[in-house]
Amino acid sequence: MRLAGRNILVTGANQGIGRAIATSAVDEGAKVIAVDLDVSTLAASDCLLPIICNVSDPAAVDAAVAVAHGWAGGIDGLVNNAGLARPAMIDRMPLDGWQQVIDVNLSGSFYMLQAVGRHMLQSAAPHRAIVNITSDAGRRGTFGQINYGAAKAGVVGLTMSAAREWAKKGIRVNAVSFGVVSTPMTETIRQDRFRDTYLAQIPMGRFAEPEEVASPVLFLLSGDASYITGQTLSVNGGFDIHA
Repeated sequence: MRLAGRNILVTGANQGIGRAIATSAVDEGAKVIAVDLDVSTLAASDCLLPIICNVSDPAAVDAAVAVAHGWAGGIDGLVNNAGLARPAMIDRMPLDGWQQVIDVNLSGSFYMLQAVGRHMLQSAAPHRAIVNITSDAGRRGTFGQINYGAAKAGVVGLTMSAAREWAKKGIRVNAVSFGVVSTPMTETIRQDRFRDTYLAQIPMGRFAEPEEVASPVLFLLSGDASYITGQTLSVNGGFDIHA
């Protein structure tokens, strides 16, 4: 129960990785505020509060964080997981497809980090922590998703800068970089047409499951990671290996 007594806000919590993180956090003893555009599959309880919110709207983010803070009595952890993809080759990418991905994946992460961070700065609670979800697309480039790769690279920059600003305030900020996880967002590249090409690049020879990638996120939120900040942890089966 490494998150016992902690209040954790998770964005993009209705399905996939976000849902796995939210569910696992509750199992680890946390109270979870589950934020998404659609919260229809999330049941409210004493341990979980679903909130409808568009993270690309700063006013909506501020309102959601205020509700979350009032319900939980404080926010100790944030997981910036909300994201979307609008694939297209560079020369054929419509400008709205570029902007939508930047607005949600990058600007949305900043809005939520800023709003939650303001509350955290007023708190003396131990183990205040933020985990931003990024992707190998932002570290090694990607094909047909320059918008997504650029946004996720930006999330790494957000992480390092926030970590430097807030370390002395007792707030740790890290990122987790995923490869291919079995979620609705990666359904296309896991189909027969692309599957073998991607698997050939993963030394472990398989795609990740949402439940197994949730655990490293919870580690970074917990007191077990009390001396870790400003880092990007790769959870990708060896897809991208750094010195």
